[in-house]
Amino acid sequence: MENRSFSLRLKNRGDRSNQTPHAKDSDGSFFSPGRLPQEYPMKILWKAGFIRLVLVVGIVWMLLILVVLLFHIWSCQSSVAFLSAVCNKESKVVEFLGRFGYVSKQQPSQSQHRCPIPVADDPDKIVIPTKRTSDTIVKNLTYIFEDEFVRNESQSSPLFGGHQSWSQREESFKLKPTMKVHCGFMRNGGADMTSVDIKYVKKCKFVVASGIFDGYDVPHQPANVSRRSKKLFCFLMVVDEVSLAFIRSNVTVREDSAGGQWVGIWRLILVKHPPYDEPRRNGKVPKILTHRLFPQAEYSIWIDGKMELIVDPLLMLERYLWHGKHTFAIAQHKFHSSIYEEADANKRRKRYARPLIDLHVKIYRYEGMEPWNSKKSAPSDVPEGAIIIREHTALSNLFSCLWFNEVHLFTPRDQLSFGYVVYRLGDSFKFFMFPNCEYNSLFMLHPHIREHSSRIEWVKDLKELEGKGSGMKESRGGLGLWTPYPGNLDSVVMPPVARTSKAG
Repeated sequence: MENRSFSLRLKNRGDRSNQTPHAKDSDGSFFSPGRLPQEYPMKILWKAGFIRLVLVVGIVWMLLILVVLLFHIWSCQSSVAFLSAVCNKESKVVEFLGRFGYVSKQQPSQSQHRCPIPVADDPDKIVIPTKRTSDTIVKNLTYIFEDEFVRNESQSSPLFGGHQSWSQREESFKLKPTMKVHCGFMRNGGADMTSVDIKYVKKCKFVVASGIFDGYDVPHQPANVSRRSKKLFCFLMVVDEVSLAFIRSNVTVREDSAGGQWVGIWRLILVKHPPYDEPRRNGKVPKILTHRLFPQAEYSIWIDGKMELIVDPLLMLERYLWHGKHTFAIAQHKFHSSIYEEADANKRRKRYARPLIDLHVKIYRYEGMEPWNSKKSAPSDVPEGAIIIREHTALSNLFSCLWFNEVHLFTPRDQLSFGYVVYRLGDSFKFFMFPNCEYNSLFMLHPHIREHSSRIEWVKDLKELEGKGSGMKESRGGLGLWTPYPGNLDSVVMPPVARTSKAG
């Protein structure tokens, strides 16, 4: 009996042990024979596939980056104008690759953004010349204040720059000991200063001038100005009424006992009745005609309103005028040497109506203006016009007048007109065009508080200026672009342009 009961217990245990896996099978256990060969391999395959996908995407992404990098290097080394213009030669990528020799170094003129300026260290040791530069070519320069046909009442609305005829323009380039030319400030033409400001500027013989129009900047205080320069120089900021109101609402304006208005070191000079519709053209008045706004000034330094001067102005006069016995100094453009390159860049950056820029340089080409080449005496036909350093001699003043007349007659892009006036005066007008890297070391650049734009800058075809678009035409400037030209411009063949800078 005992043996039988023992065997029954073993049998019952065996039955229970045999039932357990079957019960788990019915519950759908992970280890069930039916699920093991189906789901487990699928999960392994899914994980493996995901890993492969990540690896493939990573490899493709790295190859894409490598292709873009190789294209960047190739474009920077390419002689094709379009590809070289695409390349950003100031990028950190190019700078990094250049350290390892993968990208060739830039040309000397473009190798540095800033470089040391060979100036004296101490403004107190600068010896100011006791004698002014003598006038040997043009000895007596006077200005036209009223056009003949305005006096005869044959045409109304006097223009600030006058109604200069093509023959008067041609005659103005012929240098003589005594000359009388158009030079802005025609009677009742606008740009009127207040009596308080006129009285103040009469005492200014050394001037640092700047200007803000249409309220897109506030004055930036110069740095590193010595006590001697603060006493010697008048710091004059020319503004229109819109800008004066904008400055008052954004910075502190102090008024002195005589009624003069100040922002820090800058004496604000209010110009009422802006002479032009286009603010950019209004800004050319104090920039180019500094000697007309401040007739008692013997020396002047112009700096654009968006810039902060960081070099003592007395050191600048020593470096750029007195040291080399120059009367006019301006910087070389960083990218462009030819006015035709500059015109192309202006069109791409929408700086003025494209067909009017084309007409402007087509007239210059008809009149014999060649693209810049190494045989020319100046290192470039295109300046960086944001800083101009001048001694106000008769010839220097004449050059400024003729330069402004071109800006008044054609487009307000003064960098196109500068090289043309140099070409017309030939070797008679000598000036110092200093390296661009020195130019960048003279100032700190501040962005405009707001960007200026006018509808005419977006015009691509002259038909857009007809009919309803006629309101985009300037009514007081650029009239030479709408006056029949005394020559066959259809015969002009424009020179090819190599693009050496990126579009804006």
